[in-house]
Amino acid sequence: MITCLIDDGYIGPGRVDVTIEQSLEAVADNRMVLNIFPTPTTEQVAQLAEAWDLHPVLREDVENAHQRPKIERYGDVLFVVARAAKYSDDAENVGLAEFHFLVRPGSLALFCQDGEWFDGTRGDAVPRLEVIEEGNASTSLLEPNLLRLGPEAVLYRFLDTIVDSYLPVLSEIEIDQEQIERQVFGGDTEVAERIYRLNQEVIDLRQAIVPLQEVLASLQDGFARYSIPEELRSYLDDVADHLTEAATRTAELRESLSQILQVNATLVAQRQNEDMKKISGWAAILFAPTLVGAIYGMNFDDMPELHWSFGYPMAIGFMVALGVLLYVVFKKNRWM
Repeated sequence: MITCLIDDGYIGPGRVDVTIEQSLEAVADNRMVLNIFPTPTTEQVAQLAEAWDLHPVLREDVENAHQRPKIERYGDVLFVVARAAKYSDDAENVGLAEFHFLVRPGSLALFCQDGEWFDGTRGDAVPRLEVIEEGNASTSLLEPNLLRLGPEAVLYRFLDTIVDSYLPVLSEIEIDQEQIERQVFGGDTEVAERIYRLNQEVIDLRQAIVPLQEVLASLQDGFARYSIPEELRSYLDDVADHLTEAATRTAELRESLSQILQVNATLVAQRQNEDMKKISGWAAILFAPTLVGAIYGMNFDDMPELHWSFGYPMAIGFMVALGVLLYVVFKKNRWM
């Protein structure tokens, strides 16, 4: 566990490893506390649950993870679940990392349920939470102006980072979609599997984005009830706008992939129809000499030209002529 004590909008004197009980004492001294669990364990969840007197249902959700994005309130504790996304271009796979946020007056606990940070960094290293000293420029994830507004500001900033992770993933998927379109019109017979696979990744991403819209809408509905500062309201509205853009692009991608799949099915059917025409044409051409041969192969004594010396060449010539005639007819009708 990493505990950051925040005083007057600044993380200081640095990252401090303290007990949860000590962090509660810091809250009592009007200091905000940020508890980060990069690789949470059952024991750590139990300690926090006991210190914060968490509801048993909430404790079970945090312990078991595998939750869809949602927002719930248990007394003075706000529980938010969100998922950040990253994209593996080689495997064409969307990776989703689950995060649980517990917010109460003066404190915020963050559980990285998949052992990953927002940018996919694994392990206990939590990047971009540098110590911020007054008067120094910083590119930290947590800005002093936001930190002064309380734990809700930290929650909104983290949600903003999660939402921002969706846009690069969507851009990568859109590039793959363009490649698929070229494959479809290029006649690649293996493209259907890639379409299905990419469509599944879009569905997985959509399941992270759409429920999060409901979470942000619920947070916005609680602005007046919980006296959220106007600056934070504007900030969350901007996050909601970005999420709406991500949701719109996801829906467009899904629709586009469905259309590409239909086009591919149509093209495959057309190619199969052309193949059937060719097969039928060649079958007819081969059937013609077979028919002539079958007739002259009958064991009858009285047949035209049976004992004529030119009968055999005539039959062969008739077979060839009939085959050539059928080929010309089929070629003219674009069956060959």
